[in-house]
Amino acid sequence: MRGIARFGPFRLWARSLPFRVVLSTIAAAIVILVSTGWFLMDQSSRGIMDGKTQASVAEASAVVAGMQTTLSTTDFRTTSASEQISRLAREAASRGQAGSQYFVVVETPISQIGTAGLAADSIPDSIRQAVANGDGDGLWSTPTLIRFTDQREDEPGLVVAANLDAPGEDPYPIFFLFSTSQEQRTLAVVQQATLATGVFVLVGLSATVYLIALQVLRPVRAARLAAESLAAGHLEDRMDVVGTDDLAALARSMNHMAEELDKKITQLQNLSLVQQRFVSDVSHELRTPMTTIRMAAEVLHAHRADFDAASRRSSELLSAELDRFEGLLTELLEISRFDAGAAELALDDVDLVALAGDEVNSLQRLAEGTGSVISLDADGRCVAEVDGRRIRRILRNLVTNAIEHGEGRPITVHLRSDDQAVAIAVRDHGVGFSAAEAGQVFNRFWRADPSRGRRVGGTGLGLSISLEDARLHGGWLNAWGRPGLGAQFRLTLPRRAGEELHGSPWPVVPPDVKDMTRVAVR
Repeated sequence: MRGIARFGPFRLWARSLPFRVVLSTIAAAIVILVSTGWFLMDQSSRGIMDGKTQASVAEASAVVAGMQTTLSTTDFRTTSASEQISRLAREAASRGQAGSQYFVVVETPISQIGTAGLAADSIPDSIRQAVANGDGDGLWSTPTLIRFTDQREDEPGLVVAANLDAPGEDPYPIFFLFSTSQEQRTLAVVQQATLATGVFVLVGLSATVYLIALQVLRPVRAARLAAESLAAGHLEDRMDVVGTDDLAALARSMNHMAEELDKKITQLQNLSLVQQRFVSDVSHELRTPMTTIRMAAEVLHAHRADFDAASRRSSELLSAELDRFEGLLTELLEISRFDAGAAELALDDVDLVALAGDEVNSLQRLAEGTGSVISLDADGRCVAEVDGRRIRRILRNLVTNAIEHGEGRPITVHLRSDDQAVAIAVRDHGVGFSAAEAGQVFNRFWRADPSRGRRVGGTGLGLSISLEDARLHGGWLNAWGRPGLGAQFRLTLPRRAGEELHGSPWPVVPPDVKDMTRVAVR
């Protein structure tokens, strides 16, 4: 369907509302005009042909009545019936030809008598049979094509048949052939007039509907352009309000929405600036007391062997929590840089396999403390233009998250690449998360289970920072998980900085997961 939509008419149908309105109107008008035209033509044809039939039957009835009267008063002692029939047939033919009203054929046992040059097959066999089976008192009529034995052209006609009764003789069939050429020409004129009227109506209706559609859509298009301008950040743009109708009300509503949106966005920007400044200032201001507390904690930690058990444990906890607090301050500063749009990449050609191997080795002892084992699955050396520090931080956050939720099961880091992209996936077999939670795992300080404590010292900002680092590279960071089946986080990066991603060398759903019917990708 998308391929078809690329062609002109289908593209116009998909993108132009006036075109759809006009085309739909034309289609409906064609159906109405064809139905109306057919009805008018049918009624006209019936009326014209019924009138011609009635006139022809009346004319033939009068002639037959006169001939029958003559036959009834003829003295057949002085002349024969066939002679009288022949004379009457010739007189009728002469009268019919004089006014070009009809042609006459009288069938006798010996021959046909009547208008010269008339072909015998002009009289249909059906009416011959009807006359032969009749009682001699009726009239029969049927359409026919009048043919001639000379050079005259065939013409449409109507046959009216009757029987002439002569005393002591069998009935003589008589046929009157009336030309309907004039009626056919009249019908042709009516058809042409109907067709021309339909064309004029279609053209006029299409132009009228198009103009009406433009009048209605012009303000709608203006509203669309205004909405696009607002979306682009031009909050000072407004629509022109003309008149007092519904379209003018739409313009006023759009302008009111723009004013309110401007106020809300300005308010949110101010709040965001205050929040960013607060986070940055607090983070910086805490550096100095943090350094002092760190020095004091290191002195206490160094002399913990001289303390009693409770004091020694307190100094160890103090040192551990100071490490976590310092990491939180560092990540808050990084988040503030992302929020302010000040984060920049330090690009270099980095061997990601070596980088991943270093991180796996550095986190192996932490994993062993929870019972997990980390393994690296790579298919060779892979060099990409990235910021090594940020990629290392992403991988560390993903592996640390896997250790935290891996339930002591094995963790695998997969690394695959192609000509355009490289993918690093961290797969664990721990608690996992639902498909509905896949879009929330990157939220700041979000936990699937708030009652679950952190065992490896995470701050709750690692995945959020990882997502921002991936976006800064123009890459993707996807999360997949299922309760009881574990989770997989996949980082996809372009091989060269600035290139657009079109796919990933590693699937977002782990290959070891079978029979999955629904997949949520975030």
